[in-house]
Amino acid sequence: MDHLERESLCHDPIHGYIPFVSVVKEGETSERTLLDHPWLQRLRQIHQLQTAWWVYPSAEHTRFQHVVGAMHMATRATEVLYPSLVEVCPDAPSRGYVECLTRMAALLHDVGHGPFGHFFDAHFLQAYGLTHEILGSHIIREELGPLLKKVRTCPGGNQLDDNEQLDPDQIAWLITRPTDVEAASVPHNNSPNGRPRWLTMLRSLFCGLYTVDNMDFVLRDAYMSGYSTRSYDLERLLRYTFFSEQGLTIQSRGMNALVRFRQARSELFRAVYFHRTVRAIDKTLEDLFRDGKQFLFPGNPLDHLDEYQQFTEWSLLIDVARWHKSNNPEQRELGLRWQRLLQRQIDWELAEERTRLDPKATDLFCKGREELAEQAIRGELPQELRDISMKVDLPIYIDRPDPKTAAAGQNFLYRPAAQQKIRPLTDDELYKHLPVSQLVCRVYLPKDAPSEHASAISNALDSLLGSSGDDDLTNM
Repeated sequence: MDHLERESLCHDPIHGYIPFVSVVKEGETSERTLLDHPWLQRLRQIHQLQTAWWVYPSAEHTRFQHVVGAMHMATRATEVLYPSLVEVCPDAPSRGYVECLTRMAALLHDVGHGPFGHFFDAHFLQAYGLTHEILGSHIIREELGPLLKKVRTCPGGNQLDDNEQLDPDQIAWLITRPTDVEAASVPHNNSPNGRPRWLTMLRSLFCGLYTVDNMDFVLRDAYMSGYSTRSYDLERLLRYTFFSEQGLTIQSRGMNALVRFRQARSELFRAVYFHRTVRAIDKTLEDLFRDGKQFLFPGNPLDHLDEYQQFTEWSLLIDVARWHKSNNPEQRELGLRWQRLLQRQIDWELAEERTRLDPKATDLFCKGREELAEQAIRGELPQELRDISMKVDLPIYIDRPDPKTAAAGQNFLYRPAAQQKIRPLTDDELYKHLPVSQLVCRVYLPKDAPSEHASAISNALDSLLGSSGDDDLTNM
């Protein structure tokens, strides 16, 4: 019963009591030490729902709450999956190693995030060739590595074997998504890059269809936004999951739970993450970042890690709230614009939208093609309206990964009665009924735009996309 003396509990509205290790032997690192570390504590000042908290008043939860939940999900997954992992990979390390490794990867998978989460990736980090995963991997290896090497104990008394030491490089690798199918696939022996097969198996818990990350945030975001108190069946999903020779596999009896999970995730994108007003706020924020980037942060975060540790939504929003009093005319003008956003005065308003199922990469209306789509829309407007101010938004949410993408090769299906028992998950008829992806085509106009401008935009979209049809869900 000694582990009860070593552990503490935090109470979570999603998972109930979450245990973590507080007391360890001298020379070891406790989970509490990492939870209380400044790199983790800064996540308390970054919202989980980057700008949706401006729309959903109860969605004030933070990245910190999410990573603690994801850490707990890693233990839940390890309990279910470790026996099958050892069966297909006899050289896998101890249960204590696998659990500590996945718990630390789950806890630290968001450690590189900046203010407004993924928005900051796209509108700041990208200019330096960075993502929050690249930054997070650097922080794990260089800033937290010495502490991570001394983690030896998980809740429940599970410990590393005497000859084992946690490898920060493995943690950093787990949280970094593969860039191609070959990198994500499970090898017969060791990966070409020297990664052991068991580690590649575990990676599917961080970049596959259902992961310790998204299994937590779907439940958490649905609950905290008020969308749903229990959006999918976590217990059934875990019960029917195991590792086969091919990789992370779900038994056919669990397919209803998996499909419901993917549907719940898709509904959150449609109703919460890509809510029309949320995206209008993003468009307003996009203009502010573009025009005032030089005042927000001194440069590449890798060159300013101390400052980045202190850089959060709290610090940013406090700073910009003072800009309107600046002696710098450019900063003062930006400060007045920030004041409007801080008072929830949004510059853009939805004029019209369409939803397209399974858009093709060559489609004019596809992710990343906003400029081309805008040109096409302007070409359909009356001559006198072709220069009006507008913004085109093409958010896309993935219901099931395209077979050509890395995430598509991570999950498999087990059918007990079939001659070929393990097969690609795409063979399941229920799974096939999910669209590959859904893309929303939205056009935003300034808030004071005349109503005839919105009508003209609607007519232009009708000309380009049609007013109805198999590829459009115009009433969503």
